[in-house]
Amino acid sequence: MLSAVIFDVDGVLVDSPHEQAWREALAEFADPTGFTTAFYQAHVAGKPRLEGARAALERLGDAEAAAHAAAFSQRKQAVIERLIAEDRFVAFPDAIRLTVALRDAGLRIVLASSSKNADAVLARVILPDGRTLRSLFDADVSGRDVPRGKPDPALFQLAAKAVNVQPARCLVVEDAPAGIRAAQAGGMASLGIARLGDEALLRAAGADFVVTSLDQLDVAALGHGSLRTRSVDAAREP
Repeated sequence: MLSAVIFDVDGVLVDSPHEQAWREALAEFADPTGFTTAFYQAHVAGKPRLEGARAALERLGDAEAAAHAAAFSQRKQAVIERLIAEDRFVAFPDAIRLTVALRDAGLRIVLASSSKNADAVLARVILPDGRTLRSLFDADVSGRDVPRGKPDPALFQLAAKAVNVQPARCLVVEDAPAGIRAAQAGGMASLGIARLGDEALLRAAGADFVVTSLDQLDVAALGHGSLRTRSVDAAREP
């Protein structure tokens, strides 16, 4: 049975400006034309900032990627802070609906993004009743320092511990292959949300179930350990 749902933030709950920030910052270090959405999803999304910076530079052919990664990541942080202050992001309506439905169903919900900006973003999303999106969650371990970032499971294991739920009873909701692999490594079920037509990428990473909208998920079935859409014929056990 599943008792807790662990959410990544960027690309799952919020259409955040992280990809834009990386691309803007990259102009000082490499040609940004190769930094496509597909490139971001495959090599940067879900990773801690410094690891993402180094991975991007290496993939783009920077022979001194290790030396340039810190400056690149710092520049990206400056850009993302400006974009957040300008409210250059929106929360996905299906994600808000799922979050509310999970709370109503009695499941614990936890935030576990590698980004240290996640809390600042969700605190700026105001719901119709005046609460913030952040306030709906039972715990938040986003941006915590862990020995290794995703695809290592340390952050998700920390999230499970925060709500006192065994990993085997947790479901991770992710949009990035690194996050899916982290859930798998931690012994957790994984739901891939393919908002960018990247279903194949998430399945290849090992996602137990993939949807294109979080409205497709059958919340009532989660308590019984089933990952399925609202159509019973589409059921799949994690």
